[in-house]
Amino acid sequence: MNPKPLDIDAIRQAPKAVLHEHLDGGLRPQTIIEIADEIGHTLPADEPEALKNWFFDAADSGTLERYLETFAHTVAVMQRSDDCFRVASEAAQDLAADGVVYAELRYAPEQQLLAGLALEEVVEATLAGFEEGQRLAAAAGNPITVRTLLCGMRHADRTLEIAKLAVAFRDKGVVGYDIAGGEIGNPAERHVEAFDYLRRENMPFTIHAGESVGPESIWGAVAVCGANRIGHGVQLIKDIDLSGDEAKLSNLAHYIRDRRIALEVAPSSNLQTEGAESIETHPIKALYDLGFRVTVNNDNRLQSRTSTSREFQILSETFGWGWAEVKRCTENAMKASFLHHPERRRVIEEVIRPAYAALESADAE
Repeated sequence: MNPKPLDIDAIRQAPKAVLHEHLDGGLRPQTIIEIADEIGHTLPADEPEALKNWFFDAADSGTLERYLETFAHTVAVMQRSDDCFRVASEAAQDLAADGVVYAELRYAPEQQLLAGLALEEVVEATLAGFEEGQRLAAAAGNPITVRTLLCGMRHADRTLEIAKLAVAFRDKGVVGYDIAGGEIGNPAERHVEAFDYLRRENMPFTIHAGESVGPESIWGAVAVCGANRIGHGVQLIKDIDLSGDEAKLSNLAHYIRDRRIALEVAPSSNLQTEGAESIETHPIKALYDLGFRVTVNNDNRLQSRTSTSREFQILSETFGWGWAEVKRCTENAMKASFLHHPERRRVIEEVIRPAYAALESADAE
């Protein structure tokens, strides 16, 4: 165990990769206030710090359903093309400023049609925003590559339509697909038609599972739907017996570890939605130690009042994680990303490994 936790400023300088980040969960409070004023949307607070605190407090209720209610305000200000563009650009810049060099941001375009936009217009405006954000981040000395996943809503009936939309924008910035929304009562298997379509089209996808429902949700996502990654997946720990000298894994747990199916873990978010009781008892350490392909993510930076650097700082303070663990989780994320293989290797070999070799060398001196 590291004798001293990693410094958050040092973590910010280290290259990081994020796979599980909701675009509508990372808006700047000032942006929300400005757009809400333009469109006449009433907010629970009209000052940035107060609004930031409201989002955190409301999301900190302890249930996924209450947590999801906060998105009514962020989605409300993402209904016009210019607003889609602005939110996407700022998200790319904010992640880059935190040292994230690769990010996959996800959102549900079907929720952004209230002002008359078509699905394609939402995607086009958002992709243009990401391009602008990447350009501005690079100009500021913080290069980042941003790609996106389109989400279907698991409680709605447009998942196949959104899957087809993702395929239509393949190689234009969209690299995958997901389903989002309340997990309880909405199993992924209901949307198997969408996932079958994606598999036929050779389009990768991840599925939210094992966040607020147990291993059976993960089983459905993997065995029935064929997920390439699992969003959260922390409830898999219930399928692992840690009581003896050696851990005993279920067939499902073995399969996920053996096949290197990545777990998109978001520690702070999991505490808010009761995916874990405390950071000290969070399953991430056991899953990491057992060799699962663990990745560290923000989920929703606004609602969880967090950043990628802060998530790693918490894990360093709690579990003694050092650069070796941060590097491994970062490489895990790049290996599990939906980028094409040569692009993944380039980021790992040219950006991540040299940076961490320098950090580990400096710590050894």
